[in-house]
Amino acid sequence: MELSDRAEEILETLWVEQEEEKGPTKGLHMIRGDDTVQELLRLALVKITNENIFLTERGKKEAESSIRRHRLAERLLFDILDVKGSLIDQMSCRFEHVLHEGIEDNVCILLGHPRVCPHGKPIPEGKCCRDIKKAPKKIVTPLSELSKGDRGKIAYLHSKDSANLNKLISMGILPGMQISLVQKFPSYIFQVSQTQFSVDTELARDIYVRLIGE
Repeated sequence: MELSDRAEEILETLWVEQEEEKGPTKGLHMIRGDDTVQELLRLALVKITNENIFLTERGKKEAESSIRRHRLAERLLFDILDVKGSLIDQMSCRFEHVLHEGIEDNVCILLGHPRVCPHGKPIPEGKCCRDIKKAPKKIVTPLSELSKGDRGKIAYLHSKDSANLNKLISMGILPGMQISLVQKFPSYIFQVSQTQFSVDTELARDIYVRLIGE
């Protein structure tokens, strides 16, 4: 489904409010005669209730796809193109519109099926994520899946356990640092700068590495 850029932005705003933010859903105030609102109404992606705009079930699916493209674009810019700061938001808003269905899955596979964007927000799962066993070799992958001798840069840290995340940060394990895997058994031993660290499998899964070729 092809939508105008502004229509996708409205869908994304509504999705974040309805699916991620806590508290009562307020929707967006309808602007009568607005061409973009009319576009979304014609496609049955939104509905009007008490002069406010809300997503329909069909709209939720389309909005989730837009969010997925946006956050994958952020991840690509941050991990592969090394774009930082406010430029990520500016460029990803433009770049997401060229990531159509199919291309976005290719990007997701390339990045190793990232779970979160650089801001820590979850990336909605795609079909390629569910078919992960069929995916080709990843460029960004958990430390636990590396082979002895693999090296790269820490792309990001992600853990459902905040204690694990805090432990890694306190060790000085941070995005952007060079890392190499020294040993996998009985524990994971890796080197960052001139220091070697030993972690268990759970922590090794929380360190995502952007691989560097030989």
